[in-house]
Amino acid sequence: MNDKVDFDAFAKDYDEIMAAQLKGFGEESAYFAEYKVRLVKERLRKSASTLPKTILEYGCGTGRNLTFLKEHFPDAVIEGCDISAESLNVAAKRMPDARLYQMREEMPKKQYDLVFVACVFHHIAPEERASAFEQIRALMKPSGELFIFEHNPYNPVTRRIVNACPFDKDAILLPPAELASRAKDAGLKVLENRYALFYPAPLKALRPTEAYLGWLPLGGQYYIRAVK
Repeated sequence: MNDKVDFDAFAKDYDEIMAAQLKGFGEESAYFAEYKVRLVKERLRKSASTLPKTILEYGCGTGRNLTFLKEHFPDAVIEGCDISAESLNVAAKRMPDARLYQMREEMPKKQYDLVFVACVFHHIAPEERASAFEQIRALMKPSGELFIFEHNPYNPVTRRIVNACPFDKDAILLPPAELASRAKDAGLKVLENRYALFYPAPLKALRPTEAYLGWLPLGGQYYIRAVK
């Protein structure tokens, strides 16, 4: 198994490294963060009468997603947790009002309407993924929802980006079937398992069609949506 990445060492330069890795896609890294949050909001609006009032980002890193969660869910309490203390220091500057938890020291003692996880599981060793799901399930309220985004291992461009990224040196990509299976094993009901992020910036005019392509295993990433 590859050596674990020390995200403390990358915290201050994380955004710059991410931007450099995604340069060929033709978008700033913020686009990918907001894309996920916007997708979550759209999917929730289609099926729920009210939006979540409490949201936890599990593996929030430097807080890039937290700012968009607050923008798109302005009435919700937004919190985050991560194993990297230095990353949380950066996140605290972005979201000074958010409660942040350093997972080696403490975990939230409450449950949330929505747990959001973005590109975290490929950093979790396969033998530790079941316990991570149990931890996430414990953080969800009854009928609470979970969205997990991951890199698509079937997409060659995604694999090239991951292989070149210095903080993905420990990455073990997992296919959608594994992620869905682990969610079910943790006692969650999987509602959706779809691909996303199909078009680079030069083809952005085609992006409205992505809503109809979730079945096609060519997206740069995929997500599962589950309920407790």
